[in-house]
Amino acid sequence: MRLTRLSLRDFRSYVTADVGLGPGVTVIHGRNGAGKTNLLEALYVGCTGRSWRSSSDRELVRFDAKVARVELEAHAEDGRHTFSIGLEPGERRRLRVDGVVVERLADVASRPLAAVFLPDRLELVKGGPSLRRAHVDQLVTGLWPARAATRRAYAQALAQRNALLAGGGRDPQSLDTWDAELARHGTALMEDRRNAIELVATRFAGLASGLGLTDDPALAYRARSSSRTAADLAGELAARRDRDLHRGFTAHGPHRDDLAITRGGRELRAFGSQGEQRIAVLALLLAERDAMAQLRSAPPVMLLDDAMSELDATRRERLMATLDGPGQSVITTTDLSHVPGAEGSRMMRLAVAEGAVLSEARAA
Repeated sequence: MRLTRLSLRDFRSYVTADVGLGPGVTVIHGRNGAGKTNLLEALYVGCTGRSWRSSSDRELVRFDAKVARVELEAHAEDGRHTFSIGLEPGERRRLRVDGVVVERLADVASRPLAAVFLPDRLELVKGGPSLRRAHVDQLVTGLWPARAATRRAYAQALAQRNALLAGGGRDPQSLDTWDAELARHGTALMEDRRNAIELVATRFAGLASGLGLTDDPALAYRARSSSRTAADLAGELAARRDRDLHRGFTAHGPHRDDLAITRGGRELRAFGSQGEQRIAVLALLLAERDAMAQLRSAPPVMLLDDAMSELDATRRERLMATLDGPGQSVITTTDLSHVPGAEGSRMMRLAVAEGAVLSEARAA
């Protein structure tokens, strides 16, 4: 599926906008505060039905406006599709696919996929394990949409077990039941995560090395439990029950897992420079795009906000060479010279200023 057009009304700083998107790389350029990231965010909202920046629709609707609208047009093998999102503070978001109301875009198998890089996404490397677990679970959903239910079922079982623990565990039989339920969903969740990381690990190593991250960059899924069966995980939970009762919560299981991102066997979180961490995040997103293209024949559109500013010229060239292949990418920059090839005729260019698209140069 290829995105072809984005239309906005009263979204963030834009009164209105209607822009085309190139089949390969589209570059959005303008000074700081011009509205580049807002366009990128609108693309993400159109693909997912939600923002990565805020859960409040009040922040998405332009100041002094009552409602906002984002509409994406996309072309697929079966023809043209439209995805529209209506935003009104205090009301449910109005989502439509080809004019038909839907509850969640995540449940629409034919929706476009999106992967986003932001400067603060370095927290994926630098931050705590919960960020990396959530990212791996999003990857699982992107690769195998139906498996999102496993993560939800595990979370529900965990909440039930924790409630019993917080109440003092007065009903051991109920705890036995929820141990079994938690273990059943937990082993399935670990298997999904393990399979997802195996799919992207080799790709990550190659892409990270190609972007200049030396000394054997690697990904590894670090499961808190070594169990491969529900019975074994249930046994581990039972063995730790007294300690969990003392704490009042479940301290063992997939909700404590992590993703190790390393070079030379050392954690980039602690031993990597900011430039190396940036390359690792970019390589991870690109590796995931390649894996999704293989499994789903529809790579996500890459949304890259200010990805070039802290890369040297050689690494910018390498990144553009990686992006200049199958799939779409949208890049923001304050300086076109930071995007190799952007001043030629092969890329779509959108110039923005003061919340308005000033010009649109189409790719040849």
